[in-house]
Amino acid sequence: MAISSAKKNAFYAQSGGVTAVINASACGVIEACRQHKDKIGTLYAGQNGIIGALQENLIDTSKELNSAVAALKHTPGGAFGSCRYKMKDIKDSSAEYERLVDVFKAHNIGYFFYNGGGDSADTCLKVSQISAKMGYPIQAIHIPKTIDNDLPFTDCSPGFGSVAKYVAVSTKEASLDIASMAASSTKIFILEVMGRHAGWIAASGGLAAQEAGDAPHIIIFPEIPFNREQFVAKVEQTINEKGFCVVVASEGASYADGALISGSLNKDAFGHQQLGGVAPTLASMIKHSLGYKYHYALADYLQRAARHIASKTDVDQAYAVGRAAVEKALEGKGSIMVTIERGTGKKFSWSLGEASLAKVANVEKKMPRSFITKDGFGITQKARDYLQPLIAGEDYPPFKNGLPYYPKLKKVLAAKKLKTDFEL
Repeated sequence: MAISSAKKNAFYAQSGGVTAVINASACGVIEACRQHKDKIGTLYAGQNGIIGALQENLIDTSKELNSAVAALKHTPGGAFGSCRYKMKDIKDSSAEYERLVDVFKAHNIGYFFYNGGGDSADTCLKVSQISAKMGYPIQAIHIPKTIDNDLPFTDCSPGFGSVAKYVAVSTKEASLDIASMAASSTKIFILEVMGRHAGWIAASGGLAAQEAGDAPHIIIFPEIPFNREQFVAKVEQTINEKGFCVVVASEGASYADGALISGSLNKDAFGHQQLGGVAPTLASMIKHSLGYKYHYALADYLQRAARHIASKTDVDQAYAVGRAAVEKALEGKGSIMVTIERGTGKKFSWSLGEASLAKVANVEKKMPRSFITKDGFGITQKARDYLQPLIAGEDYPPFKNGLPYYPKLKKVLAAKKLKTDFEL
């Protein structure tokens, strides 16, 4: 649904777990809006995602210097704050949607850009439905972002390439370390990475291997049911052959009955179980079964915050999808997600497309079985061919006093126009 010809303002927000390049998408949105200031008025950013809209905490991006906006392209984290807030179904509760409409009307907002993963696509879809169900014209466009790389209808998700690069680099460096110590000390190293249901991040650790037999020797995927006996046997075989064993394990790995190898009972707003602890659990199995000394590491926030070793391909794509969201909105489009399309030639190339939010929301893209070796512990050449271009190129941030320089925004809040506050 196109909005009226009168110039409208826009709203942008970041959602879910942030990445090393989500701010590059923000930069793309802001710079595109400034380029089209004859068609788009003020761009407001939600303070802490959609919560910023509900509580009318709108950051006026027009107050930011061009240089500060440009710096977003190399700054990790979420510059405007993110959230994990699940919008209720409009059939069950209209209060949130009425509040959004009130805020949008008060600030003349006709464009809604939501930057996040699968759950964010669901939120964006619900907001897009305001037009039809509440009679308020708004064009909602989802800007893809997720380190899990599990969004459908897009070749990859911005944020993933940089995590993949960090994991591959960390796996390679740690492997050289343990190889040095294995003769008389540690023989096992386990790197735990994120990935709830999809093993894309774990798979990227496999890029550390340049020749057959190189570390990592074992990759644990959520897509492959975990078998303790097979795992321990593979570890023992590897140590007998190589003298040490490097494992990359996805936090979402589970047994055949669906029980997680490790996980807490805590859940987030979307009902997702809090994960973590796979590495020490696997280490304990090895210790009790084989007795070897081990070390493990949890990549955790480090993997998604590591802007210092970001993939240039990822940075370029993240920026491009932000700009494209604005361009597509100005074409009159809405209720879509911007997608990345891989070229078909031998040389890696990509372009931008779009997918209906109705098809994207609440759908996960898992690793194809053809990307995983027959024994379930490694990646195939097909997976390598897919992953390698996504970690290509370096895009280092500027450094100051030996550290990356990440300037801060002013984040000036727009004056509130509604008389009432909103309780979450």
